[in-house]
Amino acid sequence: MATAGNNLSEYNKETIPNAKDFKFGIVVSEWNDHITNNLFQGAFDAFMEHGVLKENIVRWNVPGSFELIYGCKKLQQSFEMLDCIIAVGSVIQGETKHFDFVCQGVTNGIAQLNIESDIPTIFCVLTDNIEEQSIARSGGIHGNKGTEAAIAAIKMAQLRKDAKFYKE
Repeated sequence: MATAGNNLSEYNKETIPNAKDFKFGIVVSEWNDHITNNLFQGAFDAFMEHGVLKENIVRWNVPGSFELIYGCKKLQQSFEMLDCIIAVGSVIQGETKHFDFVCQGVTNGIAQLNIESDIPTIFCVLTDNIEEQSIARSGGIHGNKGTEAAIAAIKMAQLRKDAKFYKE
C-alpha cells in the first residue's frame, strides 16, 4: 500500500468499501504498549471513518507479540462471525537473537492462521531496529501502520464476502 518514505496513513479513501456491515477483531500486544496502543488507535479511527460500528470491533490484549498467534486463533474460534482480525505488536531489536526468533515465529504463525482459517488475519507487527522507528510508524512522521492495517482488513473482509458470493 505505502512505499518507502511515504506516510502510511495516506490512501485514496474513495477506493475503500463501506465497512458498516463488517465485524473486526483486533489482538493487541501489551509489550511496548506505548507503540501498540497507538497502532490500535490508528486502526480504530480508520474503522470509524469507514462506517464500522463501535460494537462491531472486538479488542483482546495479550502479553507480547509472540502471544498474538494464540490470541488471534482463539478470537477466530470465539467469534466466527468476524470478517477479519488484525494482529498488533511491536518488536524492537535488542542485543540478543530474541528479536529474530520472535519476529520469525510471529510472521510464520500469522501466515499459518491465514492458511488454516477462513477469517483473514492482518499482520500489523512493527519489527524495528530502534524505538524511534516504531514511534515514527505508530502515529509519527511516517503515519500509522495501524491505519494501513485497518484498510487492509476492510479490503480483505470485502474479498471474503465476494468470494462467498461467487462460491454460492
